[in-house]
Amino acid sequence: MASLLSPSTPPSAINLKRKVNLLNFSSISTNSSLKKSGKIERVGGCGYHGICFTTRAKGGVEQDVLEKSKEPIEIDVENDYGAVGVHHVGVLCENLERSLHFYLNILGLQINEARPHDKLPYRGAWLWVGAEMIHLMELPNPDPLSGRPEHGGRDRHTCIGIRDVSKLKAILDKAGIPYTLSKSGRPAIFTRDPDANALEFTQVDG
Repeated sequence: MASLLSPSTPPSAINLKRKVNLLNFSSISTNSSLKKSGKIERVGGCGYHGICFTTRAKGGVEQDVLEKSKEPIEIDVENDYGAVGVHHVGVLCENLERSLHFYLNILGLQINEARPHDKLPYRGAWLWVGAEMIHLMELPNPDPLSGRPEHGGRDRHTCIGIRDVSKLKAILDKAGIPYTLSKSGRPAIFTRDPDANALEFTQVDG
């Protein structure tokens, strides 16, 4: 994706007040450099009370030219409270043991024993996903179990980065668990847990 600030933008056109305008954008044409390299990283600039505009695109991204919207989105930079990442994702389940079988025995996740399970008014478990966690909560699920999209990418879903999509595909095949592959052709697989919560597993480098 291209930087939000065009290299041709003159310094006089940049608002240096305490509020900065970020523009809506949408991809409208093809950038051949992304097709050839499959990976690109651009830094659009830093400053403006600590805000940096950085965009990254990896394999499968083919569109790069951006169209600015007519109406800017105004963001108060004084509202920067230091977000550093996603700590955990809460997942509702009807039966904790059934869900633990899926997440532990099939997906191979591990319980974070340091997190308390008895200080909340419902049953649950914390599962490690790299440095982050999934919090399984045995609570009534407001979402319907039927009528959901077959492809989890068209539903609310949690995405987990993994090293080998093909290996997970073989695991799901052996367990008889249905899944769909990414519609864009990138190495990613979508499945659902026993409560129809959609999960994406996308292959990452390194």
